[in-house]
Amino acid sequence: MHPCRVLFICTGNSARSILSEATLNRLGKGRFEAFSAGSQPTGKVNPYAIQQLTAAGIPIDNLASKSWDRFVGDDAPPLDIVITVCDSAAREPCPVLFGYFVRSHWGLPDPAGVQGDPATIAAAFEHAHALITVRLMALLDLPVETLSRNELKQALDHIGTITDAEEEHV
Repeated sequence: MHPCRVLFICTGNSARSILSEATLNRLGKGRFEAFSAGSQPTGKVNPYAIQQLTAAGIPIDNLASKSWDRFVGDDAPPLDIVITVCDSAAREPCPVLFGYFVRSHWGLPDPAGVQGDPATIAAAFEHAHALITVRLMALLDLPVETLSRNELKQALDHIGTITDAEEEHV
């Protein structure tokens, strides 16, 4: 399993899943290859997500809001892990994704739904990204190459319960 291919799914694929994809691609340094998609993509990446990634020094090249349809069919990349990052996506019927992958849910508050002045919205994106980063660091600490599917599923589900960006790595 090298690189470990992870798909982050959300409804709009404009914020949480994009933050997760870009951050894992940066932190995973070739050990992981991350993608993101949405069940109802907005068609554009939220500008606050771009702002947050840029502030964190994470490349934003090639980020786009796209449909999960891209990950079904013969041309789809093989996936090892599929993670839903919003409650809406977890309750929606998923597409038929062929392959031998582990599925988990990492619910995250939606920073794109925050109302207020630009500083308040930016703070919501910063908080969401901090939580995503803590969870991804916990993922990076896992020996994904040697875990059984059941062990990986249990570990991923546990990571999804981390709710504090200050929490220690799992």
